[in-house]
Amino acid sequence: MPVVHLLDYVAGNVRSLVNAVEKVGYTIEWVRTPEDVEKAHSLILPGVGHFGHCLSQFAEGRYLNPIRKHIEAGKPFLGICVGLQALFAGSEESPATAGLSIIPQRLSRFNDINKSVPHIGWNSAVLVRTGQNGDQSFFGLQDQSKYYYVHSYAVPYRPDYLEAEGWTVATAKYGDEEFIGAIGRRNVLATQFHPEKSGTPGLRLLKAFLDGRQWDSSMPRTLHNPGQGLTRRVIACLDVRTNDDGDLVVTKGDQYDVRAKAGTAAQGLVRNLGKPVDMARKYYDQGADEITFLNITSYRNCPLVDLPMLEILRRTAETVFVPLTIGGGIRETVDATGSKISALQVATIYFKSGADKVSIGSDAVLAAMEYYRNDKRLSGRTAIETISAAYGIQAVVVSVDPKRVYVRSNSDTIHRVIKPSQVGPSGEEYCWYQCTMKGGRESTDLDVQQLVEAVEAMGAGEILLNCIDKDGSNTGFDLELIREVKRCTKVPVIASSGAGKPAHFTEVFQQTSSDAALGAGMFHRGEYTVKDVKDHLLKDGLLIRQVEEAL
Repeated sequence: MPVVHLLDYVAGNVRSLVNAVEKVGYTIEWVRTPEDVEKAHSLILPGVGHFGHCLSQFAEGRYLNPIRKHIEAGKPFLGICVGLQALFAGSEESPATAGLSIIPQRLSRFNDINKSVPHIGWNSAVLVRTGQNGDQSFFGLQDQSKYYYVHSYAVPYRPDYLEAEGWTVATAKYGDEEFIGAIGRRNVLATQFHPEKSGTPGLRLLKAFLDGRQWDSSMPRTLHNPGQGLTRRVIACLDVRTNDDGDLVVTKGDQYDVRAKAGTAAQGLVRNLGKPVDMARKYYDQGADEITFLNITSYRNCPLVDLPMLEILRRTAETVFVPLTIGGGIRETVDATGSKISALQVATIYFKSGADKVSIGSDAVLAAMEYYRNDKRLSGRTAIETISAAYGIQAVVVSVDPKRVYVRSNSDTIHRVIKPSQVGPSGEEYCWYQCTMKGGRESTDLDVQQLVEAVEAMGAGEILLNCIDKDGSNTGFDLELIREVKRCTKVPVIASSGAGKPAHFTEVFQQTSSDAALGAGMFHRGEYTVKDVKDHLLKDGLLIRQVEEAL
């Protein structure tokens, strides 16, 4: 297969990019030294995380000048995410850090007054104008396609500014802000989105770039755009654990109990709903916007020796080109030899195996308790802080497991209460949401608002909001919980627990400002598909990503 060079400087999940490049018929040769850049014909520069950290890595590795010379020599260059940002003069994220300054413009942070930041999910990349190229597609970009973005800083679009310098520009809109989603000129293509995580549209762009097809009349640009802006994400979640035969299976709990109930043929046994890799691929084909694996027994073992779970990630990443999240065991631990392993090392192993994000549960609760004991001072040592510092806040999801505690009066507790629409079992008119640990088995004296505010301060980029009361109920999401959490955080919130039919997804998106919604049992049992949910959302007028045929 033809070769493309990839500069790897520990940029998070490069495994998925390698898989995507190989999927479209090319092979990767790694750039390990500045001299390797000089030998490269086609060069890909990936990047996730903090602008200053990434550019510092380039500078310390003496890569900046070789990259600039590669571009100036007219050799094909593709920058992805921070790889795009590096082309610009600088960023508000790290004002003292200079970019390559190939484009004299700076990045700024999204306004979070009326929307979540980071900007996470599927959005457009619409060409501003095509000029003499008519309806030809630019590296396969299509107006109606959606691409996966994950970033807090962006290049604001200034009409005609870059076009006057010969750049072709595709933009996206987030709220009332229009920003650059992709840009190209001659030998250079750069995308703010991640093509390797953008399904068929992303693979199409990668192949066009590697084939050298900048403008392609054989792939006409589709001018129909069903709507710009961030789509509503539908996430498929797979709870993975060892069953009674010792095999890793997908299971599903009822208020976190994964064993079959009395009176069934499998009474007392772990529910076996299928094989993780096969089910993940099925949900990808149905249109799932992300796949989440929750390794629900990993807290008992050291994840670094959990070879079956790591193999599941590797195999899934080979054929599933949407974001993958892994949860369970992301904490400091000790291996079989007695050596201490940091949470950052655990996360790094997962990223190298194909994960894009890690989900932290019980360890986040413990960190939040310490945060309040220390008068809201950050230690810099927690899993959330160390992982987000290395890989960016978008790589860290905090999974929250709250349950309702009913009280007769708001003065009966020091915690923040709500007045729910339904009274408690003994007629109580108020409740607070108590955070739990270890799959709901341990309760704490921490309310959900306290936890969310603490982990956001530490560097969490997203909240996976479960609800023990709703888990396995199939009665819909806890809308009151979701509204309460959205009021106290700026980061995106994923609604989880309770989905039993497509209408529940419409309900949570129309009645709350939830950024995404997650389903599990209704998919695993075959009652509904991900496509059923998306068709229902589309019918109800909500913007979603539609599946495109494979290349």
